[in-house]
Amino acid sequence: MLVQTTHAIMEAQAHLLLTQVSPLNSLRNNSLPIIVKSPTCTIARRHGIFASNPTVTAPKREKDAKKRVVITGMGLVSVFGNEVDTFYARLLAGESGISLIDRFDTSGLTTKFGGQIRGFESNGYINAKYDKRLDDCQRYCIVAGKKALEDAALGRQEERSKIDKERAGVLVGSGIGGGTIITNGAEALLMRGYPKISPFLSPFMITNMGPALLAMDLGFSGPNYSISASCATSNYCLSAAANHIRHGNADLMIAGGVESSVIPLGMGGFAASKALSRRNHDPQTASRPWDKERDGFVMGEGAGVLVMESLEHAMKRGAPILAEYLGGAINCDAYHITIPRSDGLNLSACIQSCLVDANVSAEEVNYINAHATSTPIGDLAEVKALKKVFKNTNEIKMNATKSMIGHSMGAAGGLEAIATIKSIQTGWLHPTINQFDPEPAVDFNTVANQKQQHEINVAISTSFGVGGHNSVVAFSAFKP
Repeated sequence: MLVQTTHAIMEAQAHLLLTQVSPLNSLRNNSLPIIVKSPTCTIARRHGIFASNPTVTAPKREKDAKKRVVITGMGLVSVFGNEVDTFYARLLAGESGISLIDRFDTSGLTTKFGGQIRGFESNGYINAKYDKRLDDCQRYCIVAGKKALEDAALGRQEERSKIDKERAGVLVGSGIGGGTIITNGAEALLMRGYPKISPFLSPFMITNMGPALLAMDLGFSGPNYSISASCATSNYCLSAAANHIRHGNADLMIAGGVESSVIPLGMGGFAASKALSRRNHDPQTASRPWDKERDGFVMGEGAGVLVMESLEHAMKRGAPILAEYLGGAINCDAYHITIPRSDGLNLSACIQSCLVDANVSAEEVNYINAHATSTPIGDLAEVKALKKVFKNTNEIKMNATKSMIGHSMGAAGGLEAIATIKSIQTGWLHPTINQFDPEPAVDFNTVANQKQQHEINVAISTSFGVGGHNSVVAFSAFKP
């Protein structure tokens, strides 16, 4: 069936008519059985009754210090710089990091702005001999990873010598990988032939090379790979890293996401598919989640990673504990290459699965860092999913980090996890800016335009990606 309606085309983010695979009849059946697995239980549920009768009393938390996962470090590369505290201060101030792109010629593009990183420096973090060969995707990953280790009191070699490096791993994903390296390789092939292709093309274009290089530098020989799940990538990586720790395969993991997408290939592709806002006359108000006049997302870039450890390991080395990872979940819409299900059915299933994995009741959650990309259908599909799970939204506050930094694709969830943890630590929620004419269906407190104080009990951070990839993670303050 051809997608022909205006809203579908905008949301599908495709310039050409796309062939849509009709959802299976079983997906339309609200009694489709789902198996939700957690470390402590396996619960059979049905779509139609998800969260219709939520647990009233708080479930018991994990008590085994080997299976409890805590956050001991955070590192990032962002449009607001490479320091976590500065990043969050500028979010709290409601600043927009969106501006006209000057990294390359945008004269032929319909969208000429984005969350471009400026003044990035890798001095002291990457060997200059290798730095010039790398794609920004690897540079951002290495710098963010090492900054996270510094935050976790593992920045110096003598500090890292005290941990078992065979049980330390790196799991940092990317949706695109080395986009500039790919572009340069294609140009060399087309313009000058095979002999002019760089020998570094193959290793540096693939998504796993950032975590691989970081592990080589650190000597971490535990689990090391990359997950690529479009915009849901970071949360996929956080969930997988936590499970390596829970299952006893690792003591410590560096996990998150990275993207270097403000490049001609990235901007050109998404502009051609009509995915991006075209508010060239006023870029700083272009990313406006839940606003009636939203017209597409704003491209961003960067990296956001966490140091995750078992509580036992963190306590043995006297690590700073910033927050606790409670649980996570992933699933798939199995619906369309770009459009989410408008009813939010599978998104709600993913949220509920996260709560089960975290041993958290719906009533315990009082903060949501939403995916909220500023697309017409996606924003409301997410809200519908949330309202299926959270029947009473009065006590829940929800904001959208992307309103200020844009959508950094595979890095989005990592940066938003850091914003979530800083919210837990500080008791302050950053605003969702550009809330001029909110959608009436969004009956959450969206922290519109001004920061708000809020004591967070349990927070969830949602990420949903092109291809139907859904992911949700849950955090709280650490309580011994």
